[in-house]
Amino acid sequence: MAPQDAWGDAQGERIPLGHLSSVTAGPSGSLLEHLHDGPDGVPVIAPPDLTEHFSVDARRVRRVPSRQAERLARFALRAGDLVVVRQGTLGRLALIGTEHTGWLYSSSCLRIRPHRDVVLPAYLAAYLTHPPVRRELLGRALPGTVPSLNSAMLNQLPVTVVPLERQRAVVEALADIDEQIRIQREMATRLEALRPSVFDELTNRWPHQ
Repeated sequence: MAPQDAWGDAQGERIPLGHLSSVTAGPSGSLLEHLHDGPDGVPVIAPPDLTEHFSVDARRVRRVPSRQAERLARFALRAGDLVVVRQGTLGRLALIGTEHTGWLYSSSCLRIRPHRDVVLPAYLAAYLTHPPVRRELLGRALPGTVPSLNSAMLNQLPVTVVPLERQRAVVEALADIDEQIRIQREMATRLEALRPSVFDELTNRWPHQ
């Protein structure tokens, strides 16, 4: 089959996520019964550790003893994995970096390990966080007091896949936008910090009657 035929038309092909990656639910809570807040052991990523910017906030991450982590090696993360919340704040995810290699993830999360010969991790992360896709994902959630997702639902989710070269172009374009967003946020933060001092200076210089 020619490469173009394999990918379908120029707009990309809709392929189930389960054909593009392996999806693995986190270990059961009983396997993580020794979670603690201390500095020793292996970190375990939970939903509160996933930020709105698709990254991991490690400041409050909990840990399990190293000996227990060895028994949970099949749940170890590596760079390029995606961790997705499956209970609670559905749809939130993080793209795992090299600094998180060997970490674990909780029972409230799912791990997506992309097949990199067909889909780039950063492209898949961008796709799954695209608002229309998030709405479709949430629409597939199991109803209940706490809506939830499972591996079967994610495996069936259709993903629009374009050739790798185009995926790289998408990732690069989004990275440029993200960098501009970061710069603008930093500028806004500096201006907010400057505002009170400007007010104080101007009022103190005001001529007294």
